[in-house]
Amino acid sequence: MAEVQQLRKGNVYEEGGNLWKVLDYQHIKMARGGATIRLKVRNLRTGATVEKTYNSGTRVQDVRLDSREVQYLYNDGDLYYFMDVDTYEQIALPKDVLEGVLDFLKDNAVVTLETYEGEPISVKLPTAVDLEVVWAEAAVAGDTANNPTKEVELETGYRMQVPMFVQKGDIIRVDTRTGEYVTRVQK
Repeated sequence: MAEVQQLRKGNVYEEGGNLWKVLDYQHIKMARGGATIRLKVRNLRTGATVEKTYNSGTRVQDVRLDSREVQYLYNDGDLYYFMDVDTYEQIALPKDVLEGVLDFLKDNAVVTLETYEGEPISVKLPTAVDLEVVWAEAAVAGDTANNPTKEVELETGYRMQVPMFVQKGDIIRVDTRTGEYVTRVQK
């Protein structure tokens, strides 16, 4: 059991037979009253997102997730297939388990699969990934005031803003937590 004020973004807990993942956490202190904890959570089995409010000191059942390294193989439109790097077992995951991951997932990438009692819950990416630019807007000559950016498309189909010097064919590092440009990588 854990108190709700110990929960943070990304934590998973069990309540009412459902697994909930914390998306946002707010600690609200009222004058002369007790503190309340407002959480924005996602039901990991149904995908529904709701807001829950708890009094400070309320206890919830914390969940310990098992994790293992898996390698992304391919998708067939509906399911995404991964291979356990230790046992070579293939695992098929639906698209909803991969929310926020598909923008940065490329073939043969090694990621962490989190499971609870054998049920796949989520996939965690490394903090940063290197991806190739497959399309880039043309830079406008003389447009250098106020840190200008332009739009590019990466090999995964993700579109983002980058500095003007990034060209088609460049490899760039992207922060997977924010989806922002980090640096250009030498080939």
